[in-house]
Amino acid sequence: MTQVSLDALVVGVRAGKLVSFPTDTVPALATLPEQGALIFAAKRRSQDKPLILMAARADELWPFVIGSDDEYEIWQQVMKKYWPGGLTLVLPASERVPKAMVSILDAGKSSEPKTIGIRVPDCAIAQTVLAQTGPLATTSANLSGQPPLRTIAEIEAQFPDVLTLATESKEEIQGMGAPSTVAKWTLNKWEILRQGAVRLDC
Repeated sequence: MTQVSLDALVVGVRAGKLVSFPTDTVPALATLPEQGALIFAAKRRSQDKPLILMAARADELWPFVIGSDDEYEIWQQVMKKYWPGGLTLVLPASERVPKAMVSILDAGKSSEPKTIGIRVPDCAIAQTVLAQTGPLATTSANLSGQPPLRTIAEIEAQFPDVLTLATESKEEIQGMGAPSTVAKWTLNKWEILRQGAVRLDC
Protein backbone atom coordinates (compact mmCIF):
# COMPACT_ATOMS: atom_id res chain seq x y z
CA MET A 1 0.00 0.00 0.00
CA THR A 2 1.66 3.24 -1.12
CA GLN A 3 -1.08 5.77 -0.36
CA VAL A 4 0.23 8.31 2.14
CA SER A 5 -0.89 11.51 3.85
CA LEU A 6 0.14 14.94 2.63
CA ASP A 7 2.73 15.27 5.41
CA ALA A 8 4.21 11.86 4.60
CA LEU A 9 4.32 12.73 0.90
CA VAL A 10 6.23 15.92 1.59
CA VAL A 11 8.68 14.06 3.85
CA GLY A 12 9.14 11.47 1.11
CA VAL A 13 9.88 14.10 -1.52
CA ARG A 14 12.41 15.83 0.73
CA ALA A 15 14.07 12.44 1.25
CA GLY A 16 14.52 12.10 -2.52
CA LYS A 17 11.69 9.67 -3.22
CA LEU A 18 9.35 9.49 -6.20
CA VAL A 19 5.77 10.59 -5.48
CA SER A 20 2.45 11.11 -7.25
CA PHE A 21 -0.24 13.73 -6.66
CA PRO A 22 -3.14 15.30 -8.58
CA THR A 23 -2.80 18.37 -10.79
CA ASP A 24 -5.27 20.39 -12.83
CA THR A 25 -4.45 18.35 -15.96
CA VAL A 26 -3.37 14.75 -15.30
CA PRO A 27 -1.82 13.14 -12.18
CA ALA A 28 1.90 13.81 -11.85
CA LEU A 29 4.96 11.79 -11.02
CA ALA A 30 7.31 14.09 -9.15
CA THR A 31 10.61 14.26 -7.32
CA LEU A 32 13.34 16.73 -6.42
CA PRO A 33 14.91 18.26 -9.55
CA GLU A 34 18.29 16.67 -8.83
CA GLN A 35 16.57 13.27 -8.56
CA GLY A 36 15.04 13.50 -12.05
CA ALA A 37 16.69 10.23 -13.07
CA LEU A 38 14.14 8.42 -10.87
CA ILE A 39 11.33 9.53 -13.18
CA PHE A 40 13.15 8.45 -16.34
CA ALA A 41 13.78 5.03 -14.82
CA ALA A 42 10.24 4.52 -13.48
CA LYS A 43 8.56 5.57 -16.72
CA ARG A 44 11.12 3.84 -18.96
CA ARG A 45 11.32 7.25 -20.57
CA SER A 46 13.82 8.20 -23.25
CA GLN A 47 16.42 10.68 -22.03
CA ASP A 48 15.65 12.93 -25.00
CA LYS A 49 12.29 13.86 -23.44
CA PRO A 50 12.94 16.49 -20.75
CA LEU A 51 10.91 16.86 -17.58
CA ILE A 52 8.77 19.80 -16.45
CA LEU A 53 9.70 21.92 -13.44
CA MET A 54 6.51 22.67 -11.50
CA ALA A 55 6.11 25.15 -8.65
CA ALA A 56 3.42 26.77 -6.53
CA ARG A 57 4.36 30.28 -7.66
CA ALA A 58 5.90 31.77 -10.80
CA ASP A 59 8.60 33.65 -8.87
CA GLU A 60 10.00 30.31 -7.68
CA LEU A 61 10.69 29.38 -11.30
CA TRP A 62 12.47 32.58 -12.41
CA PRO A 63 15.90 31.45 -11.12
CA PHE A 64 15.77 28.48 -13.49
CA VAL A 65 15.32 30.51 -16.72
CA ILE A 66 17.37 33.24 -18.38
CA GLY A 67 16.55 35.88 -20.96
CA SER A 68 16.68 39.56 -21.87
CA ASP A 69 14.64 42.23 -20.10
CA ASP A 70 12.25 42.34 -23.06
CA GLU A 71 11.84 38.56 -23.01
CA TYR A 72 11.19 38.53 -19.27
CA GLU A 73 8.44 41.09 -19.80
CA ILE A 74 6.78 39.00 -22.53
CA TRP A 75 7.06 35.79 -20.50
CA GLN A 76 5.66 37.48 -17.41
CA GLN A 77 2.64 38.76 -19.35
CA VAL A 78 1.87 35.23 -20.52
CA MET A 79 2.32 33.83 -17.02
CA LYS A 80 -0.04 36.42 -15.54
CA LYS A 81 -2.66 35.56 -18.16
CA TYR A 82 -2.49 31.75 -18.07
CA TRP A 83 -1.02 30.76 -14.69
CA PRO A 84 -1.93 29.00 -12.63
CA GLY A 85 -3.17 26.71 -15.38
CA GLY A 86 -2.54 24.03 -17.96
CA LEU A 87 0.24 25.80 -19.89
CA THR A 88 3.87 24.68 -19.87
CA LEU A 89 6.40 27.24 -21.09
CA VAL A 90 9.70 25.99 -22.53
CA LEU A 91 12.28 28.73 -21.94
CA PRO A 92 16.08 29.08 -22.00
CA ALA A 93 17.50 27.37 -18.92
CA SER A 94 19.83 29.01 -16.44
CA GLU A 95 22.76 27.29 -14.79
CA ARG A 96 20.48 26.55 -11.81
CA VAL A 97 18.74 23.73 -13.70
CA PRO A 98 20.13 20.34 -12.57
CA LYS A 99 21.62 18.14 -15.29
CA ALA A 100 18.98 15.52 -14.48
CA MET A 101 16.34 17.93 -15.83
CA VAL A 102 18.02 18.55 -19.20
CA SER A 103 17.55 16.13 -22.05
CA ILE A 104 20.52 14.39 -23.68
CA LEU A 105 19.71 15.95 -27.06
CA ASP A 106 19.42 19.41 -25.53
CA ALA A 107 22.63 19.01 -23.57
CA GLY A 108 24.46 17.94 -26.72
CA LYS A 109 23.63 21.11 -28.64
CA SER A 110 26.49 23.26 -27.44
CA SER A 111 25.61 26.06 -29.91
CA GLU A 112 22.02 26.34 -28.67
CA PRO A 113 20.80 27.36 -25.22
CA LYS A 114 19.49 24.58 -23.01
CA THR A 115 15.79 24.82 -22.27
CA ILE A 116 13.49 23.97 -19.37
CA GLY A 117 9.72 23.45 -19.25
CA ILE A 118 8.06 25.28 -16.36
CA ARG A 119 4.49 25.40 -15.05
CA VAL A 120 2.31 26.52 -12.12
CA PRO A 121 -0.73 24.20 -11.80
CA ASP A 122 -4.25 25.40 -11.04
CA CYS A 123 -4.94 22.72 -8.44
CA ALA A 124 -5.28 23.26 -4.69
CA ILE A 125 -3.76 19.88 -3.80
CA ALA A 126 -0.76 20.34 -6.09
CA GLN A 127 -0.29 23.91 -4.85
CA THR A 128 -0.29 22.71 -1.24
CA VAL A 129 2.34 20.05 -1.98
CA LEU A 130 4.57 22.37 -4.01
CA ALA A 131 4.35 25.17 -1.45
CA GLN A 132 6.01 22.82 1.06
CA THR A 133 8.51 21.10 -1.24
CA GLY A 134 9.59 23.89 -3.56
CA PRO A 135 9.87 23.33 -7.33
CA LEU A 136 9.72 19.67 -8.39
CA ALA A 137 10.65 17.73 -11.51
CA THR A 138 7.38 16.36 -12.87
CA THR A 139 5.75 14.46 -15.71
CA SER A 140 2.50 12.57 -16.26
CA ALA A 141 1.97 9.35 -14.29
CA ASN A 142 2.26 6.62 -16.92
CA LEU A 143 4.80 4.44 -18.66
CA SER A 144 6.38 6.28 -21.57
CA GLY A 145 4.25 6.12 -24.70
CA GLN A 146 1.10 5.04 -22.87
CA PRO A 147 -1.95 7.19 -21.98
CA PRO A 148 -1.76 9.14 -18.69
CA LEU A 149 -3.17 7.22 -15.72
CA ARG A 150 -6.28 8.76 -14.18
CA THR A 151 -6.93 7.03 -10.85
CA ILE A 152 -5.03 6.15 -7.68
CA ALA A 153 -5.67 2.45 -8.32
CA GLU A 154 -4.09 2.68 -11.79
CA ILE A 155 -1.06 4.56 -10.48
CA GLU A 156 -0.55 2.10 -7.62
CA ALA A 157 -0.79 -0.86 -9.99
CA GLN A 158 1.75 0.55 -12.45
CA PHE A 159 4.07 2.21 -9.91
CA PRO A 160 3.81 0.18 -6.66
CA ASP A 161 6.90 1.84 -5.15
CA VAL A 162 5.72 5.40 -5.71
CA LEU A 163 4.27 7.33 -2.75
CA THR A 164 0.76 8.30 -3.87
CA LEU A 165 -1.19 11.04 -2.13
CA ALA A 166 -4.32 9.61 -0.52
CA THR A 167 -7.41 11.67 -1.37
CA GLU A 168 -10.90 11.54 0.08
CA SER A 169 -12.47 11.18 -3.34
CA LYS A 170 -11.14 9.10 -6.23
CA GLU A 171 -12.33 11.87 -8.53
CA GLU A 172 -9.94 14.37 -6.96
CA ILE A 173 -6.91 12.86 -8.62
CA GLN A 174 -8.23 12.88 -12.16
CA GLY A 175 -8.01 16.60 -13.06
CA MET A 176 -9.36 17.58 -16.46
CA GLY A 177 -7.67 14.63 -18.15
CA ALA A 178 -5.95 16.67 -20.87
CA PRO A 179 -2.18 17.25 -20.68
CA SER A 180 -0.87 20.79 -20.52
CA THR A 181 -0.28 22.82 -23.66
CA VAL A 182 3.47 23.12 -24.30
CA ALA A 183 4.72 26.37 -25.85
CA LYS A 184 8.42 26.96 -26.61
CA TRP A 185 9.99 30.38 -26.90
CA THR A 186 11.80 30.22 -30.27
CA LEU A 187 13.17 33.14 -32.33
CA ASN A 188 11.19 35.67 -30.30
CA LYS A 189 7.85 33.94 -30.72
CA TRP A 190 5.88 31.02 -29.28
CA GLU A 191 6.00 27.63 -30.99
CA ILE A 192 3.29 25.18 -29.87
CA LEU A 193 4.96 21.82 -29.29
CA ARG A 194 1.80 20.19 -27.92
CA GLN A 195 -1.74 21.48 -27.98
CA GLY A 196 -3.38 20.55 -24.70
CA ALA A 197 -5.61 22.04 -22.04
CA VAL A 198 -4.97 25.73 -22.86
CA ARG A 199 -5.10 27.58 -26.18
CA LEU A 200 -2.36 30.20 -26.22
CA ASP A 201 -3.64 33.49 -27.62
CA CYS A 202 -0.73 35.90 -27.78
